[in-house]
Amino acid sequence: MQLAKLEETGDYLIAPDPKSPRLTRAIEGVDQSGERVMLPVVEERPLTIYLNSQEIVTAMTIGDYPEYLALGFLRNQGMLRDDDEITGVDYDEDLEVAVVRTTRETSYEDKLKKKTRTSGCAVGTVFGDMMEGLEGLRLPAAELRTSWLYELSARINRTPSLYLEAGAIHGTVLCRENRPLIYMEDVGRHNAVDKISGWMLRERVDPGDKILYTTGRLTSEMVIKTALMGIPVLASRSGFTAWGVDIAREVGLTLIGRMRGRRFTCLAGEERLIRDTDPETIPEEDRKHRRKSAEG
Repeated sequence: MQLAKLEETGDYLIAPDPKSPRLTRAIEGVDQSGERVMLPVVEERPLTIYLNSQEIVTAMTIGDYPEYLALGFLRNQGMLRDDDEITGVDYDEDLEVAVVRTTRETSYEDKLKKKTRTSGCAVGTVFGDMMEGLEGLRLPAAELRTSWLYELSARINRTPSLYLEAGAIHGTVLCRENRPLIYMEDVGRHNAVDKISGWMLRERVDPGDKILYTTGRLTSEMVIKTALMGIPVLASRSGFTAWGVDIAREVGLTLIGRMRGRRFTCLAGEERLIRDTDPETIPEEDRKHRRKSAEG
């Protein structure tokens, strides 16, 4: 029902709220000339995620949509299965704790002791289990029109966001064709992806016709998370890692990077591309536009 409403209005279902007083704080400093300046700075808060009675991880996050972050993190780590019945997701703001409850008894203590979590971007990942989830995975066939890429880039890059307001943050957008649906931000790009994954899980959204856009690098972990979510296309303004490209080619993920203005590069899944727009008709991007993108 939500997606049908979006088709009619063209609005985001969830969009950033850069003016929320809870997400940034004004901090005084000096600039290169010694002048006093006030700068909006992104807040960080811990969120401890529990699965039933077991503590799983504490993540540093901006603090919005903690229920989606908890669900998405557990789903992307393979700790929630497709057939799990989720009986509740509770968030205590004072304790900064999110608890996901299932009918299935779970115990991941031994697994968490044996696995190494990466340190990148605020939330570590149980990397070995993510790799295991790729075995035999092949993403669904889908088309990708270049006109959609250009329209999405133009719309997303001009959406008011913390990314534009304060920097030091990553954005991830779930899209369908030329429409951005859900725009999540966080201090770690994986947090932003997990929030979208959690929303998709709770709303039971079909991933097969979706595009995932990120402001961050197209690393192996980003590719793996996108593939495990069942999304066939991953796009970014930023660049690639070689292993990310290798995994994308293995699972049939279309990987689009360095997407700015009329330019982009596809290093995997080119067979999905339908070139229905002449790049010469697309304006070059203003050099001042999205100047904070270098932080990705």
